[in-house]
Amino acid sequence: MRLVIARCTVDYIGRLSAHLPLATRLVILKADSSVSIHADDRAFKPLNWMNPPCKLREEEGTWTVTHGKTGEKLVLTMEEIIHDSSHELGVDPGLIKDGVEAHLQELLAEHITTLGAGWTLVRREYMTAIGPVDILCRDHTGATVAVELKRRAGIDAVEQLTRYLELMNRDPLLAPVSGILAAQAIAPQAKTLAEDRGIRCVTLDYDELRGIERNDTLF
Repeated sequence: MRLVIARCTVDYIGRLSAHLPLATRLVILKADSSVSIHADDRAFKPLNWMNPPCKLREEEGTWTVTHGKTGEKLVLTMEEIIHDSSHELGVDPGLIKDGVEAHLQELLAEHITTLGAGWTLVRREYMTAIGPVDILCRDHTGATVAVELKRRAGIDAVEQLTRYLELMNRDPLLAPVSGILAAQAIAPQAKTLAEDRGIRCVTLDYDELRGIERNDTLF
């Protein structure tokens, strides 16, 4: 990860245009090639960003970030670079799930046909360059599906799954990969965003899944 603090202006050139006037900002360049630009006053949400795949071209006084598929651009005009450092973070193990969420993942993996008849499990905790996908499976046609599992899913869960899908769909051995957001409860805003991105939402009944497990132990 590369962290740059700079006095700069930022122009977004694409379907819409946007301009950030001269100010001191934090620019984060991640190993997945994404770029985000932050102020010091709005928690985690960036002022502007570019999802991968991206390419950065650094010229004197100007940085141009170009999206590899859409051609959209972020143009940073650098007046002063105050700090520029790079750090190797390594592979992130992902969020450690609580007992219920971990058990949900185990149950859903064991009974993957809950998502559809003829579905098969590839593996749990499928590792990618940006973290583990909870469940990787195949639907009845053999197409790859990535499942992100939460107890309560919000917009951040949709964003997380979107990043996984963007990365995995660049792998010709997996693509095309579709996504499912599975949770005990899904926020309405998350459902709207997921549906807009072609992600299927599934509400899980923990007690029902536990009932399936109990019934299996009887035979």
